[in-house]
Amino acid sequence: MHLDSGHPLAAGLTHDSRLIRAYRGDRPETTPVWFMRQAGRSLPEYRELRVGTAMLDACLTPAMASEITLQPVRRHTVDAAVFFSDIVVPLKLVGVDVEIVPGKGPVMGAPVRNNDELEALVSLDPAVLDDTLSPVIEAVRLTVAELANIPGTAGPTPLVGFAGAPFTLAAYLIEGGPSKDHMRARALMHSDPVAWARLMAWCADVTGRFLRAQVLAGASAAQLFDSWAGSLSLTDYSNSVAPASARTLEYVHDLEYSRDGRTHGVPIVHFGVGTGELLKTMHEVGADTVGVDYRTPLDVASRRLGGTVPLQGNVDPAMLFAPWDVLEKHVLEVLRRGESAPSHVVNLGHGVPPDADPEALTRIVELVHSR
Repeated sequence: MHLDSGHPLAAGLTHDSRLIRAYRGDRPETTPVWFMRQAGRSLPEYRELRVGTAMLDACLTPAMASEITLQPVRRHTVDAAVFFSDIVVPLKLVGVDVEIVPGKGPVMGAPVRNNDELEALVSLDPAVLDDTLSPVIEAVRLTVAELANIPGTAGPTPLVGFAGAPFTLAAYLIEGGPSKDHMRARALMHSDPVAWARLMAWCADVTGRFLRAQVLAGASAAQLFDSWAGSLSLTDYSNSVAPASARTLEYVHDLEYSRDGRTHGVPIVHFGVGTGELLKTMHEVGADTVGVDYRTPLDVASRRLGGTVPLQGNVDPAMLFAPWDVLEKHVLEVLRRGESAPSHVVNLGHGVPPDADPEALTRIVELVHSR
């Protein structure tokens, strides 16, 4: 399916941006940089705006979600905006009882622990998202319109859409909330493979529709987060998780546009936490760029991927609290190791901590852009 001619990629607004070039494996003259969770709690303007508004309400209020997405672009002049939302938003919109509890994270009203609960969950039709995702679509459109003309940026800034990978969503659904080891989810994977496959297919369709809607509305790239995949062995990931992640990305793979006499797909990034041993398989599910967390040096990751895959990462978030000379040295080392890949997008090796100093992020952007 061809993107609308007014889409930022098809219209040529973001096709030649630093970010999209790097995601295509074409190393730009200036290395692009953005930060996971750059929009949110680390910014005083965000905290001021969010007063009195619950997290999911903020995500589903288009003007607020758009403004929050834009705040770090204005402040840091990063090379991408990442859409302000949450991976459980499509669960909420399909009918799952879920809330985000301050200080804890997503909490399910009714965890999926038996076959009856699974049947109730999968009876919720993912197709309802075609209607209920309208606040998300409106927020993306508002954001894309503003990203075309932000002072200090290198031309129109691309928007990165994102979604949670099926395993991470399934883990929340089964555990009922955050978990350190995802024991119940991993147990179901082995004790009832049929039920597990049904759950994963449902999660893939829900989160895939969420990701597709963002791209159709104007996002120039798509990132799939598998926050909890690091709890899995390579065998379990390959056999029981990767097929569902591939199914998710199929919702974006058919989206294409024509530019410079060629047909291009929408760039896809795949990122997981603690997934150094899974990188090759994570790429093979259908990603163009692989995000690397702070545990695996980029040159090591590049070797594991055959030296042919664009990388994103992997500044250690803890370094944001170090003195500038220490942080600067670390960022320069990340840049050096990133030279082993065809192209590199500087990012954190996880998200921005809520108590990080925004000035540290601004200085990183200035440093990367100066090299």
